[in-house]
Formats: sequence, C-alpha cells, structure tokens
Amino acid sequence: MPKVVVVMNDLFFSAKINDAAKQLGLTAAFVKDKAIALEQFKAKPALVIFDLNCASADPLDLIRAAKEAAIPSVGFVSHVQIDLKQKAQEAGCDTVVARSVFAQKVLELIGQHRTAG
Repeated sequence: MPKVVVVMNDLFFSAKINDAAKQLGLTAAFVKDKAIALEQFKAKPALVIFDLNCASADPLDLIRAAKEAAIPSVGFVSHVQIDLKQKAQEAGCDTVVARSVFAQKVLELIGQHRTAG
C-alpha cells in the first residue's frame, strides 16, 4: 500500500491526515525526526507532507532530500510566514499552502499525489 510520510511534531492534524490518506488507499507515517524521515524516504512514499514549523526535523533540508529522490511534497505554514513559504518553495517543495488551506483541502492535496509511489 502506498504511503504518505508526514513530518510534524504538532499532531493537531494527524487524525484528519490519517483519515484522508485512508480514504485514498494510502497509509500515513508520522515522523518528527530528520533521520527517521530520511529512512522513510528510502521506501519511495507517494507523498511527503511537511509542517514547515517542525524545527526538530529540519524541514527545508528534508524538502531538498525529497526533491532529489523525486518524491512529491506538500508543505504548510502559518499564512504570515511568507519568508518561510518562499524558502520551502526555493528548496523544492511542490506545493506550499497556509495551515488553514491545508486543513480545508487535505483530502484534495493528498489526492493529487495518490497515484505516485
């Protein structure tokens, strides 16, 4: 079963992401550590979702690693963090949205990548 790797330490969205992934025939693996995330990348997940405020995982570096491995990525950030959004896009994140948009469109955002992996 294709997997979605979710890099976040705030598990506020975890149930919503897990439910959306299941609806699309995917499993979700939640990680908050860079080394564990890199290990998960070796299995070529269908998608990586980044909470760009997950400092413990160094999301910008992980975005570059996901890009190098040709793994699609979606990041979310507070709507006021325009600089962080731009840095994520420059690092290669395919889609970066505000946290509120992510919450509203999680199923759609994951669904865009369900055929990968």
